[in-house]
Amino acid sequence: MLLLSFYAIALLAVFGVVIDRIVGEPRTRHPLVGFGKLATQLEARMNTGHRARPAGILAWLAAVVPPVAIACLLVSVLPFAYACIVHVALLWFALGAKSLREHIAPIARALGSGDLEGARKLTARIVSRDTADADENALSRAAVESALENGNDAIFGALFWFAVAGGPGALLFRLANTLDAMWGYRTPRYLRFGWAAARFDDVLNYVPARLTAASYALLGDTRTAWHCWRTQAASWDSPNAGPVMASGAGSLNVLIGGPAVYHGTLETRPVLGEGMPAMPAHVVAALRLVERTTLLWLALFLVLAFISVGSHG
Repeated sequence: MLLLSFYAIALLAVFGVVIDRIVGEPRTRHPLVGFGKLATQLEARMNTGHRARPAGILAWLAAVVPPVAIACLLVSVLPFAYACIVHVALLWFALGAKSLREHIAPIARALGSGDLEGARKLTARIVSRDTADADENALSRAAVESALENGNDAIFGALFWFAVAGGPGALLFRLANTLDAMWGYRTPRYLRFGWAAARFDDVLNYVPARLTAASYALLGDTRTAWHCWRTQAASWDSPNAGPVMASGAGSLNVLIGGPAVYHGTLETRPVLGEGMPAMPAHVVAALRLVERTTLLWLALFLVLAFISVGSHG
């Protein structure tokens, strides 16, 4: 039961998104907590500075391959109905749409009500930059950037790999994305050891990031989004976040990027987008763009599913 028809994949994807919309992530102990502890232990044991890059590759394989292999085995040997339940459960595990909204919408509300201190605390939970002295524009910019980039990481990347390989594909993407978030830093400690985590995530994210960028462009100011993607994306450090954020910012007619404080040091990043500086209303608009994109993807899934059924009928 590892290979499903696209019709089944489309229906299961809808179920997974609906469950995430209603239930969200587990409120008690998320399975990623255990995975994160395993990754921390692997890094502590294997990142010794000796042959750090090969050690990082082995650590990535040790963390990701066993759970994905078990998922493949389960959906292969279980009866169809039970395999479908596993596929949906794995997609639910990989998705974070409701969590994304629950983290970012309160920032928009706090900014809208003038609660700058509350918005700073809320923003600090989702970004690595310093927010202690951030003004309304800086906080709005951070929230818009997080919504656009994590729309791909928390939703569309998982949906893409679910379409390709069902639940195991979505699981692979989520675990790889988690390891990139843990190890993929350009610091002395992680530069060589985390190289594999960053590269695997880049490869798995390459196609979904560009599909996400195209979707953002189609659902807003299309001409500006395409222009920003074409002219600005390459200036961003991440080869996948660049297209997503440039297209999203252009679609929303907002400016993001620019200066930000990280660990007490001011860093000037490329400016992405066109139009107005980020304001609280743009945070709400970014969340709406992510939601419209989710609906677009599910609609396309279903259309392609019915086309595939008709072509075989």
